[in-house]
Amino acid sequence: MFSIRSSIPSALQSFRLEDRMLCYNNFVPKLYNWCLSLGFTPGKIMPSRAFCSDESQGVPIILIAKHFAAFPFNHGRAGGIVSTDRHAPHAEHGKDLLLLQASHVGYDAKYATFGQYRRLHTAAQGYSGSCGKIEHIIAPYKAQFDYACENIRLLHYEGRPAVLIDNHLLSRTLKQGLFPIADNLIQDAVNRILPRPLAARSTCNIYAAANTLIARLGDAAWPREGSSPIGKHLSAEDFYFRREWGDADQELTQLERNLIAPMPWIVTSKHPLLTAACANTQAEFDRTCRSLVQEPAMRDKNLLFVSGLNIDISPENSDDFPLTKFVPWAAYLQYADGKTEILEQDEVFDRLCAQSTTNPSQLNLEQSIETFAKHREVTVQL
Repeated sequence: MFSIRSSIPSALQSFRLEDRMLCYNNFVPKLYNWCLSLGFTPGKIMPSRAFCSDESQGVPIILIAKHFAAFPFNHGRAGGIVSTDRHAPHAEHGKDLLLLQASHVGYDAKYATFGQYRRLHTAAQGYSGSCGKIEHIIAPYKAQFDYACENIRLLHYEGRPAVLIDNHLLSRTLKQGLFPIADNLIQDAVNRILPRPLAARSTCNIYAAANTLIARLGDAAWPREGSSPIGKHLSAEDFYFRREWGDADQELTQLERNLIAPMPWIVTSKHPLLTAACANTQAEFDRTCRSLVQEPAMRDKNLLFVSGLNIDISPENSDDFPLTKFVPWAAYLQYADGKTEILEQDEVFDRLCAQSTTNPSQLNLEQSIETFAKHREVTVQL
């Protein structure tokens, strides 16, 4: 039987970053020229962005305004979530439409690590999590994972490899939280139906270790005396998370809903915030695509929807702004005659690379602002 869970590792691994990054100063003019090659009308394209609210996303927005000669419509919420209820207003603002969605992640070039971003405008110019919204959502799940890593323990019992598991982790009354996949850990466990324990303790039970676990970890993982936490040996395939949403507003919880299924792979990742940003981009492209197809206001419109990842490289003291790179994931193309097309990552990248970075129609923003400032006085009458 097909399982959404079983497809998650493959989906995350298919998001290729290496050799797929475009600096924004090259990406945006290429994106503009791609729109023109599709038959979009110059001066009649209304761009829209679904970015996080962080200041690090400012330069991409400025470049979009510069090359499309229009300040982009705001389609986004924190974390790079698309407000799908804004499709109709966006459609009213232009003849042809561009929607660019991107989750983002900070990058520290000095240590080659993802998930941190230097905030030059803070008092100490220190680092903090980026994306902070994603980090905030991940934190309680990471705490539950750390608890499981410590409280699922390896030991020998009566000469055989065994696992000691905290009763809380196997509680039948638990409605949400981290749930071990007992079949992977305990011999003769089937679909969370547990065999009789080898021994009971006050807050935990000891079970015979699953043969597959013994084969995966090797005999050396089991201590000769006492017990040791399973720690890093607890893989993403060994557990899942469940969350009860109750009457929570789906729009406000969309980011967490996007991340809960791949959360085991996020909390076990070398770069959790990078993995989470990729997973969110994938989920948002799928969700937004389906909403665009069903939106009446989008009919008879030329529309290009591109989804990807923004990598914000932390600025140095001499930098006014960060260097931001874009990694495309997928695109949805709709023509005014009703024809539609979905492009996967390699095809999106190839189409962008085929475009020129020259845009004679780009605005000189300083000159435009100066002209605006010198504009004739207009009296607003009440």
